[in-house]
Amino acid sequence: MPKTRVLLADDHTVVAEGLRALLQDSFDLVGVVHDGRALLEAAETLRPDVVVTDISMPLLNGLDAIRQIRQIRPDTRMVVLTMHRDTQLAVEAFRAGVSGYLLKISPGEELIQAIHEVAQGRSYVTTLLAKDLITVLIEAGGPAKEAGSSLTARQREVLQLVAEGRTMKEVAAILNISPRTAESHKYDIMQALGVQTTAELVQHALRLKLVAE
Repeated sequence: MPKTRVLLADDHTVVAEGLRALLQDSFDLVGVVHDGRALLEAAETLRPDVVVTDISMPLLNGLDAIRQIRQIRPDTRMVVLTMHRDTQLAVEAFRAGVSGYLLKISPGEELIQAIHEVAQGRSYVTTLLAKDLITVLIEAGGPAKEAGSSLTARQREVLQLVAEGRTMKEVAAILNISPRTAESHKYDIMQALGVQTTAELVQHALRLKLVAE
């Protein structure tokens, strides 16, 4: 029986190499990438069965990358491996299309188990978070409203890049749009969020976990 094809995404090289060492005997590790845009490209070309990704990554955060991968590779299963012990963020991740959610303090054996589970079409939530996640869903009467839901996917991309300190020219080049269009997106984002300065945009990006603090 062929091994499950796994693609890793983490912007910390040491972490990524540690994950490679952990997983390479149990799975067919098809690639390791270090930003969200590289993840999109690798998911399309390498056609993994399972993607294991962090949330906080440069150029494009893990959740928005997951949303886009779900459109181009709907059969690929997604596992989030993150430092964020945030139940609302976990709810948002499952709404985005993930099948597994683990913390970076989870045991390595749990990640291996989670990948096996999601590869077989099941879902997995780390035992470190499962009770809190259930409590949040019960208290909310259902899944929580997705943070930043007033923004389009492209606006979230622009917001993250602005918060990373990119110029409008750089934003335009990364997204393959004109600088004028990039400026227009930034204006629309500020209107939608009711802010007036780039500093306020950065604060919103931090709250939405689009960039790391």
